[in-house]
Amino acid sequence: MRDLTRYRAMRDFGRTSEPAAGAGGPTGAALRYAMQKHDASRLHWDLRLEHDGALLSWAVTRGPSLDPADKRLAVRTEDHPLDYLRYEGIIAKGNYGAGTVMLWDIGWWQPLHDVDEGLDQGHLHFALHGERATGGWSLIRMKGKKPADAKRENWLLVKENDTAARACALVETYRTSVATGRTIAQIADKARDQPMWPARRKTRPRFTPPQLAEPRAAPPEGEDWWHEVKLDGYRTQVALGKGGARIHTRGGHDWTDRFAPLLPPLNRLPADSALIDGEIVGGAGQDRFGDISVAIKQGGPFVFYAFDLLELDGRDLRAAPLHDRRAALEDLLAQVVPRGAVQLSPVVEGDPAEAFRQVTEAGGEGLVSKLRSAPYRSGRSSAWVKTKADRRGAFAIVGWQHSTARGRTIASLLLASHDNGTLTYRGKVGSGFDPDGEDLLARLTALARKDCPLASPPRLDGRVTWVTPGLIAEVRFAEITRSGHLRHARFVALREDKAPPEVTLDGMQDRLPVAGIGISHPDRRVYTDPPVTKGEIARYYEAVADRLLAEARNRPLSLLRLPDGLSGQSFFQKNRGKGFPDALQETEFTDAGGATQSRMYLANAGSLLAAVQMGTVELHIEGVRLDRPARPDRMILDLDPDEGLGFAAVRDAAFLIRDLLAAAGLPSWAMVTGGKGVHVVAPLRRVAETASVTLFARLVASMLAEAQPERFTQRMAKADRSGRIFIDWLRNEVGATAVAPFSLRARPGAAVAIPVGWDELGLLDRADGFSMADALGRDWAMAGVPKPGTISSATAKRLSRALRDI
Repeated sequence: MRDLTRYRAMRDFGRTSEPAAGAGGPTGAALRYAMQKHDASRLHWDLRLEHDGALLSWAVTRGPSLDPADKRLAVRTEDHPLDYLRYEGIIAKGNYGAGTVMLWDIGWWQPLHDVDEGLDQGHLHFALHGERATGGWSLIRMKGKKPADAKRENWLLVKENDTAARACALVETYRTSVATGRTIAQIADKARDQPMWPARRKTRPRFTPPQLAEPRAAPPEGEDWWHEVKLDGYRTQVALGKGGARIHTRGGHDWTDRFAPLLPPLNRLPADSALIDGEIVGGAGQDRFGDISVAIKQGGPFVFYAFDLLELDGRDLRAAPLHDRRAALEDLLAQVVPRGAVQLSPVVEGDPAEAFRQVTEAGGEGLVSKLRSAPYRSGRSSAWVKTKADRRGAFAIVGWQHSTARGRTIASLLLASHDNGTLTYRGKVGSGFDPDGEDLLARLTALARKDCPLASPPRLDGRVTWVTPGLIAEVRFAEITRSGHLRHARFVALREDKAPPEVTLDGMQDRLPVAGIGISHPDRRVYTDPPVTKGEIARYYEAVADRLLAEARNRPLSLLRLPDGLSGQSFFQKNRGKGFPDALQETEFTDAGGATQSRMYLANAGSLLAAVQMGTVELHIEGVRLDRPARPDRMILDLDPDEGLGFAAVRDAAFLIRDLLAAAGLPSWAMVTGGKGVHVVAPLRRVAETASVTLFARLVASMLAEAQPERFTQRMAKADRSGRIFIDWLRNEVGATAVAPFSLRARPGAAVAIPVGWDELGLLDRADGFSMADALGRDWAMAGVPKPGTISSATAKRLSRALRDI
């Protein structure tokens, strides 16, 4: 939890209306975000990002801009408590920050890499999912890494050039509170809340049973069809009219309260009445079905994708052809915030077979194909066709097996599907759910019965309680066996939008078994040039597991994940997420700074392949082992050249550092990184603490930068690297990582980080010249790794003497 001592010390809570609450736990399924317009001694906008039980805060002097060319000064301020998220009011004169505070925007944010590393390195890349500010953004600290004694951190807030970027005076467009509709002046005058949207004059349309798609093995061809991406959420119908928006499930149930965060953007749509068909998925990157189930419990985030318009301002559009309904829907949604909580379901252009392949490779659900000229007809129709890409399904729960393990109530759930009018047993699922979950157990107990609901009861060992099939489980699985049972099933979530007769077996896809791990979507293309699939990556890591684990086993681990391939977003992740295979374990330890860390680690080939299953391409490791996390067993100097420098300059620098370390009594080995640089790695006896190793690495970098300033720099900032090599000593700090030997790199070309002998390094002309095929023919003997050395005061003295000679 982050420390709020500074926040409290700056305020007298007997005189200010600001919240005094301390740090807390996570607020929901995703991290919260807010932007407050603050009319203090100088007008500014306060950016708040939830992290580690508090709100990271920056004062943006001119407010956010959607133009990527605008770089807005953002001054880092003290962390604020989570209760500040929705704060709006007046800070009385005489208090710190005196003035009027308006809640200008509210929503969620999505970090696109490890937050603590971004704060430390001075570049935080993230996406905002607010009601006004959306899309990708960056916070970039001026002058790079923060000095330890800095009293003020100046950052730049910059909009990413994506579909949400546009030439729009954002702070001029939105002048009122997102919560109360008031202006700054009205808040200062303590005026009552203002109307948030115009009152509608027409009655809300009544729920219409939705049109459903027929399953097919392939999408239909021809110009008469268009195709949309199949979404993985809740089919919903939105009714607009008097009294505000209402949201119904596909079965007609009113779930408006469960999807309440969608009401503000829906109520702003410019219509007196409307009936919109669409799908609700999780927002802020929580876009899988299991994620939306959690989001419903936590109050968001959500995105509503609209794909059809059945009524508008009292006109029934169902008899109109789809292309006319779509045109009216596009007009209705013309003014919604790009990449916001309400979006238009995109139509996929081009060849449907190729589109289906791309969606499948990207991990999507498949395609829904629709006849352009067809009217809207409730019920299943051949005018809509679904082609599913994923092997997953919904199954009726017909019982549970009791567990004999301590602390575990449910061993497995027993599943069935309705096929040809018969409830057929499909096997069991024993992972993915809380085995002692009170909510699940209570719901199962309420449906308990003495007799088996199946026509042909299975033979099962252990105690079984049968239930009336009223609960539906969404399940992922490897395949349906010849006996009709699920193999390698894993529970995803309960589905409350389906009834038992609706669950059938359609649209399944096999997994590739590698080192005991089922690799989903093995044909998904991760690299395009050369073409490399997820399955090929899995096979590569299986083949080099012994060599990679020789250096990476039992170290704190970070993963660079690319679930959608090289062209999609990347995520730097240190902790296990929901849905990770059990083979990839996590442990707690006390680091060299005395803090308790919880981190993943690689124990064997199974854990390595479990990481690959989650879309991992790169593996990054710390310089310590988990049995002695305060005593590094290696020191690393990462030579990172300026763009204009050739590899020869980097190679020569590596030899120079090798010789200096050797003169100080530290033998070393080299690794080409698969990018631009070289790592010089000194194996260490585990006697020095992390602080001493970091200090020594910094000493090497700073003394070389002083001796040859035209050639080297120890400063991270881009401006200091011009024509020089940055000697990155920071990778030795507590919690810092470096790419693991034999790891692929998430860059075009699919190069691998490879340890090389010093003689071989002298013959190389690039750092990214080793492919996966090359790596399979390599071993550690070729790198000539020396015996560990020792860092001490004597080592530092020998280094100083050696540096005087260059």
